[in-house]
Amino acid sequence: MKLLVAALESELAAFPADLPGFDRLVTGPGKLQATYALTRALEAGSYDEVLVVGTAGAIDRRLGHEVYEVAAAIQHDVTDIDGIVGQHVSLPARVELGAGEVTIATGDHFVDDAEAVSIILPLGAGLVDMETYAYIWVAQEFGIPIRVLKSVSDRAQDDAHATWHEMVELCSAQLRERVRVDYGV
Repeated sequence: MKLLVAALESELAAFPADLPGFDRLVTGPGKLQATYALTRALEAGSYDEVLVVGTAGAIDRRLGHEVYEVAAAIQHDVTDIDGIVGQHVSLPARVELGAGEVTIATGDHFVDDAEAVSIILPLGAGLVDMETYAYIWVAQEFGIPIRVLKSVSDRAQDDAHATWHEMVELCSAQLRERVRVDYGV
């Protein structure tokens, strides 16, 4: 059995309530809710894979409105004792998945302005979201394979909130089609 995970119910709008071979988990937004909900689910069930689907903002202008597989995640809203952005005092700076094509920067606030993007972009990420680092870290702590698919909803700039609300349904449909192709369900 696999576990299909999203932060928000709206990101799963195009998915059937019962997807063969998958349990479903909606965690709520942000790193703390993601960590808590996924930890509880992995303690309660036995899964051979965690599949995360959801939306992300693109900060790399080369990334279009399509689905990307995440290769690694960093945190953009932490600093270490020396004040280095992206470095946590006790967690790895980067969590790797081995496959995928893009790095995502996770933080507990919705990135919607050029100033925030200018701080995050040098960290090496192409996408931003609010949960992926936590999902990967938790799954790896449990020793369970994880795969993350993100659909670009916005450009993480000044109109990102409005664009996200308009695009979440389209993103869900893109993610559903990718899961249909990749998993045959």
